[in-house]
Formats: sequence, structure tokens, C-alpha cells
Amino acid sequence: MKFMKLGTKADTFYTEQATRTLISEIAADLVIQINDITYLLHKFPLLPKCGLLQRLCYDTSDSESVSLELHDIPGGEDAFELCAKFCYGIAINISAHNFVSALCAAKFLRMNDSIEKGNLVGKLESFFNSCILEGWKDSIATLQTTATLPEWSENLGIVRKCIDSIIEKILTPPPQVKWSYTYTRPGYTKKQHHSVPKDWWTEDVSDLDIDLFRCIIMAIRSTYVLPPQLIGEALHVYACRWLPGLTKLKSSGSSASQTEESNKEKNRKILETIVSMIPADRGSVSVGFLFRLLSISIHLGVSSVTKTELIRRASLQFEEATVSDLLYPSKSSSDQNYYDTELVLAVLETFLKLWKRMSPGAVDNSYFLRSIRNVGKLIDSYLQVVARDDNMQVSKFVSLAETVPSIAREDHDDLYQAINIYLKVHTDLSKADKKRLCGILDCQRLSPEVRAHAVKNELLPLRTVVQLLYFEQDKGSKATTSHKLPKPHEILLGAKHRPATTNEEFNGEEIRERVHHKTKRSDGKLLALDLEKKMVIKGDIEETRSEKARGIKDASSSSGKVDLDPKKIIRRTRSKSEHGVKK
Repeated sequence: MKFMKLGTKADTFYTEQATRTLISEIAADLVIQINDITYLLHKFPLLPKCGLLQRLCYDTSDSESVSLELHDIPGGEDAFELCAKFCYGIAINISAHNFVSALCAAKFLRMNDSIEKGNLVGKLESFFNSCILEGWKDSIATLQTTATLPEWSENLGIVRKCIDSIIEKILTPPPQVKWSYTYTRPGYTKKQHHSVPKDWWTEDVSDLDIDLFRCIIMAIRSTYVLPPQLIGEALHVYACRWLPGLTKLKSSGSSASQTEESNKEKNRKILETIVSMIPADRGSVSVGFLFRLLSISIHLGVSSVTKTELIRRASLQFEEATVSDLLYPSKSSSDQNYYDTELVLAVLETFLKLWKRMSPGAVDNSYFLRSIRNVGKLIDSYLQVVARDDNMQVSKFVSLAETVPSIAREDHDDLYQAINIYLKVHTDLSKADKKRLCGILDCQRLSPEVRAHAVKNELLPLRTVVQLLYFEQDKGSKATTSHKLPKPHEILLGAKHRPATTNEEFNGEEIRERVHHKTKRSDGKLLALDLEKKMVIKGDIEETRSEKARGIKDASSSSGKVDLDPKKIIRRTRSKSEHGVKK
């Protein structure tokens, strides 16, 4: 970073309490009060260079001591001291960090060339044009400091000139970039002849205030020189630089201090401004970035317009998302779930509305069909993760699963996997909840391997297992699997001999089904078995109807408990069938 040195004398200012004095044999005859600091100085070096002091001391004699108050000088006492040292010839260094305050104070004191040739204002302006505006980091650092004196900086043209210089350099083709810049992306090693990345400027610009950053981004967008993805990358870098992390958001409670509330308001403004600058082009920012903004927006309480826009943008790119893009903790005080499923559900519903509107013939359109099936697979994979949440309610799990239309699933294998995980984690589910959970599963859309696993899954309700068995029997000879499943009545009669299963998650490995007890039966016995099969189904249906009629009482009440024990059903059915044979 460049700097300008003015003056050659040693610094002889010293402080005694709240008084700044210059070491000199000549008594001070100019007393200047700025805020809480008093300066004891001399007329002869200051008046020839400061037009304001000349006017204020115009009616006083040379020997008379004068006291002045300059509380409104821009930059305060520090800026005034730079100007005073210049008048005394004391060495000072001017850089991008103190240039704005020095120029504003010099303008305030009227230290122009019209007062004395080679005055401070002329030297500062020359340094600004030849050094600061020609440099990259100097222009950004100077623009940052204008935030302390916004009105003066705007009136003096400092802001406009710095922004123009920055934009000009950003629009420069990367091979022509010769100046130093900051680039700390992981995996990037800067070498002497390393090619300049296209987003070389994003990290340095992200140091600016949001209003100045917006001025630069909007000016760049208006030129249509840079691609939307590059603008989106700049927004992403800025958001990572200023918006708080998710863990910090999770820990902040309702008893936030005034400082935290102020920071929250500042972050809300940053987020809303970033969203307003996202290019309209699809893919200008990643869907993961949109979900991150959406998650933070819920905590910050942004406007409904901003939240709706984020949901819409995320839904347009929903098929490109991965499961990790959707895993954000819930920040609702009333929601005990770890994962924010409401956020995912809102984006999914908006996606389906847009999909239906844009693809009325989606079944015949391979692109739109692939799009919605990608989303269906994404949601099923997401369900497998949230199923491990101990506090995940059945209603939320089922609501999210049911929102996915039938066309979005080629099969129900992934959905079965999610349900199986949920049942293993939530072992205390009621019969009603299990029935509701497994009701979303279409047994006919399971692969043979998964059906074989489901038949042996002791966590599934008996009703679901029976459905699987009889569907397999109806399928009959059409089954392509080489591992033959036992007939339904054989498994029902041999339920008490069913081997215990480990109920490990289905991972695609081969599941062997063997029928261990094969006995020869007469035609009469086979007829009885067939009768047993029908009676089991009929009894199951009648029990279901009676449950609906009188309402199912709590499982803990022994008097109202519905006995669906397969062993007892088999025992009752067998006695009835044997009685029929005897007759």
C-alpha cells in the first residue's frame, strides 16, 4: 500500500493531561479547543497556510493570544493535528487509511493553493489521483474510510472516483491484471506466473460496507460484461464474510442484548440487499447458497417478500440440490425437531406448483420427468436422514413424504428404507402411528429384494406384511427373482417358527428365503388351508371395520386392546378349519 511523506522535522508534540503542546521556546499565542483536547500552538506557522484561521484571527493583533473552538472540524482532533504538523513542517505520513480525514480537515481549514502555493490540499489531491486511484487495494481502503465522513466524502467526489476506479479494474480482463489482490480460497496457491482467476476481485470487495458494495455490484451488472455466475460468486463471498454462522444463530436466545439486536438489524439489511442483487439468470448462485440464506432469513425475521423470493429461487433449482444442502437446524422455539423440515416442505410445494405450471405434459417430456424424479429421490434420501431425529413427529414425516407425487418415484425402495429407519429409532410408536406411517408405502412398487426384506421385518405392522405376502402370491410366476418366497398361508401357519431377524437396514445384499417345513397334505387339508387363508383376510377386515366403528382405545388399556397377535389368529383359524373338515 502506497503512502506519501510530508515534512522533515521531528515530532515535538506532547500531551499533558488533556492539553497538546509543542516543545518550543516561544510562548503559545493560539489556543484551539477541539472536543476534549486543547492545543497550545502559534499563529506564525498556522495562519499563512489556513484561510479559516486567517479569517477568525483577522481582528486581533499579532501579539494578542487568541482562543478558538473548532469542534465541527471533520475528522476531529486527529485530522486537525495532521494539518497542524504540516504547517510546522513536522514529518507526517499520508496513506489510504488517513487520506479522507486529512483532505476533509484541510478543506475545512481552507489550506488551498490560493492561500499559499504548495499547500496541503493540492498535495493530497495529487496523491489521490496518482497513487490511490491507480492502486487496487488503496482505492478499496480509501472507500472504506469514507463511511466515517459520508457527506464530506460525497461532496468532495471521493466516493464516486474510488468506485469508478474499482469498477474499471474489475472489468479488466484477468490476463491484464498486474496489481496485488487478496485470494485465499482453499487449494489455491499463488505463484509468480499463475493465471489470474476470474473472481480475483471478490474477496477484497467484500470488505466494503453493504451500501458501497451494492453500488459496485449494480454498476458492474449494468455493463453486462461479466457473467451472472461471477456476480453470484461475489454475493456468496460477501455473505460468507458478513452473515453469522448457523451455530451462532442456534445458540442465540430470546433475551438478546441491545447490541445483539442491533447486529441482527444490520444482518437483516445485508441479507435483504444480497437477495435483491441476485441475477435473474438460473444458476447464477447455487441452490445450497439459497437454502443457507433462507435458513438465516427465518432467524433474522426478514420481510415476507424476501423470504418468498428465496423460496421461489430455491424451488427453480431444487433438482440440483443434495441432501447436505437441506440439512439446517430448526430455529423455531415451538419446534423440537433438530432439522427444519418446514423449510424443505415450503420449497418442495413451490417446486411442484412451478413444475405443474411449466410441464402440463410432464409424463411425455423426458426432461420434466427426470427433473421431478430427481426431486423425489432427493426427498426420500432426506427422509432417511431426518428419520434418525428422536423428536421427528410422524405427522411431519408423513406430510413431507406424501407431498411427493406418485410420478416422482420410480419405486418405493428408498421410501421403505426411510420408514424402516424411522421405526428402528422410534420404538415406542403406537399402532395408529405405525399404520399411518406404513400407509404411505405402496407394496406393489417395491423391488423383489426389498419385498423379501420387508416380509421378514418384525417392525412392520402385520397388515403391511400380509399385503406384501398376498401381492407376491398374486404375482406368481411373473416374479423374476431366483429366490422363491414361501406362500402366504405357509408363512402365516409357520409364524411361530419364523426366525428372528436382526432388522439391519436394507443395503441391497442378497436375502435368502427358505421354507424349512414342507409336509405332504391331502386334498382335503389343502382345501382347509385355502379356507384358513380366506378367513384370516376376512377376520382382519372385520376387525378393522369394528375398530373404526367404536374407535381404537389406548394400547395401555387392557379392556380395549385389539388382539392382532398372528399366533392367536392362526390358532383360531386353524380350529375353525379343522372343525369344518371333520364335518
